[in-house]
Amino acid sequence: MVLPVSPSSSLSLPILSSSTHHILPASDPPYKLLQSHPSLYLLSKCKSLQDLKQVHAQIIKTGLHNTHFALSKLIEFCAISPYGDLAYALLLFESIEEPNRFIWNNIIRGYSLSSNPIVALELYVRMILCGTEPNSYTFPFLFKSCAKIGATHEGKQIHAHVVKLGLENDAFVHTSLINMYAQNGELGNARLVFDKSTLRDAVSFTALITGYVSRGFMDDARRLFDEIPVRDVVSWNAMIAGYAQCGRFEEALALFEEMRKVNVQPNESTMVTVLSACAQSGSVELGNWVRSWIENSVLGSNLRLVNALIDMYSKCGDLETARGLFDGLHQRDVISWNVMIGGYTHRSCYKEALTLFHLMLRSNVEPNDVTLLGVLSACAYLGALDLGKWIHAYIDKNFQHMTNNSLWTSLIDMYAKCGNIDAAEQVFNNMNLKSLASWNAMISGLAMHGHPDKAIRLFEEMANEGIKPDDITFVGLLSACTHAGLPELGRQYFSSMIHDFNISPKLHHYGCMIDLLGRAGMFDEAETLMKNMEMKPDGAIWSSLLGACRVHGRVELGEYVAEQLFELEPDNPGAYVLLSNIYAGACRWDDVARIRNRLTNMGMKKVPGCTSIEVDGVVHEFVVSDKVHPLRKDVYKMLDEIDRLLEVAGFVPDTSEVLRDIDEEWKEGALSHHSEKLAIAFGLISTKPGTTIRIVKNLRVCGNCHSATKLISKIFNREIIARDKNRFHHFKDGFCSCKDYW
Repeated sequence: MVLPVSPSSSLSLPILSSSTHHILPASDPPYKLLQSHPSLYLLSKCKSLQDLKQVHAQIIKTGLHNTHFALSKLIEFCAISPYGDLAYALLLFESIEEPNRFIWNNIIRGYSLSSNPIVALELYVRMILCGTEPNSYTFPFLFKSCAKIGATHEGKQIHAHVVKLGLENDAFVHTSLINMYAQNGELGNARLVFDKSTLRDAVSFTALITGYVSRGFMDDARRLFDEIPVRDVVSWNAMIAGYAQCGRFEEALALFEEMRKVNVQPNESTMVTVLSACAQSGSVELGNWVRSWIENSVLGSNLRLVNALIDMYSKCGDLETARGLFDGLHQRDVISWNVMIGGYTHRSCYKEALTLFHLMLRSNVEPNDVTLLGVLSACAYLGALDLGKWIHAYIDKNFQHMTNNSLWTSLIDMYAKCGNIDAAEQVFNNMNLKSLASWNAMISGLAMHGHPDKAIRLFEEMANEGIKPDDITFVGLLSACTHAGLPELGRQYFSSMIHDFNISPKLHHYGCMIDLLGRAGMFDEAETLMKNMEMKPDGAIWSSLLGACRVHGRVELGEYVAEQLFELEPDNPGAYVLLSNIYAGACRWDDVARIRNRLTNMGMKKVPGCTSIEVDGVVHEFVVSDKVHPLRKDVYKMLDEIDRLLEVAGFVPDTSEVLRDIDEEWKEGALSHHSEKLAIAFGLISTKPGTTIRIVKNLRVCGNCHSATKLISKIFNREIIARDKNRFHHFKDGFCSCKDYW
């Protein structure tokens, strides 16, 4: 009888008596006669359950089903072969009146490899109660099952059986026992088994090393590794993979170099791990050597390795080589598509990522959750809402029972960054189990859209549900305070983060606070906070302070801050542009010209404004004074109409921050041709009246375009949702959600 046991319960195993004996079956015909039987030969050729049933029928017809040998072969195939069927194996097993030890071992092995390994332990109980004595082949499968379900108590009981039968020095049993204890976190017991045994070979060393590695105890693992008398490729792989998993990529690569020096031949697993370490550390030179080794070995056409190469080149920035490898594949699996799409998103080539995703769909390759995570990231950056909605529908259809909520969290992030905060809230509210990442994504989304009250209420709801915030939560809260101009509340959250939740402020938190204080004109407090930071301020912090100097016209402080930025980021033109704008605001035109000349002489150019808009699932990009769009004539015709209607409405462009050396007419023209206005004009001619226009800009929206867009929303009766570098602006009926505070 199968004993009902749940993974969390304790399975009481019967005491193994010394009188337990194996019940011998009736004698089978001679082994050679059975082994060469045509029906059993056909069994090895089965490729489906239907094939198996036909062979089984043939075995019954010939009378072979009366032999334990044929039945054991049938059960072995059903339980272990990828073309078998474990449920069918169990039906066969239950039909055998007195299964022998080989049959028991096969059915136990099958369940140990399955998604329900606890059945292997239940079958072991039945095996003992039936009087069949286990052997050295039985226990490795049992210990594997105990490791998979974390059944340490049952593992200890089975360990006692091993000792009673005198099998503790069997190499396979010994190694699987160490693995079981190590994987269940019982490293002390694993070490005790290892130390007491006379088996101190590479396999047992590696089993214990793997246990230490899985728990992150790399120094203990390394000491054991150095003790191994003869290291095989598996032990090298365990250590190299351990360093890579812990983020110690340089040590992983150094150990690989040592492996090469002692002439240990790497295998596929070695190379996959090494390529991953190369990708994370940017070691293209070693990656090139690995590629050469792969191409000159028998593994040259190995898809797993080519995928790893694509991933390595992508993450190291050589997208051209990565794409060449991808295009050269005769057969691609979903991982091939994932690493190439992921490579594009990793290097911020979002349009290329979406183009490749469309090609993947046309190639009839089913995307998985990893694919969709990468594509949602690209949609979020580009504001590709239509494609994001399609992915949402795809997830609802194909991943509705998924327990991992990372896809739902990515959907929240995508909707928020694409300007549809209501859809983001709907996804969030429909989640049954919300992770901390989900709460954080929603709080950050509300902050970006200028809804500090909602973000704060959500934080309070999160606390009431007993979910402890982390550093990312407070970045979202502080951002909400920054966008809404709430310095007092920001101070409270900053203090609460430190004193109530014991979270040490990171650069992001200091950046939010300094930005908040600077925007509010509290420069003394901002400078004091910078001086008291435990780390040096980065470029983002100095840039936010410089931006505040521009808003408040603090020329002298702006000059000081700009000099810090020039020293910290000499190749960043943004600081020069901001300082130039500060001088322009103070009408110090000679200084404007000096800074612009300095920028030109250093060979640097201002990052061009670029705005994207999605229409009918296609993302269109515009740069300032764009002349390459296929519909440019229609766009500029609409732009002229916009400017005419703005003028009728009394709008006067602010030309104060445009270079002095062009006349007023050209200044107005330059402002009129900003990328966001071109994108809005395209949206007006490409969508139905009343449709919301959503645009995404790579830079902070300028004051002139902000004022113009407010009026455009009223003139054309359109809601215009714009995402710039810092936040969202919802323009409607002549007003903006930011209340002109950004």
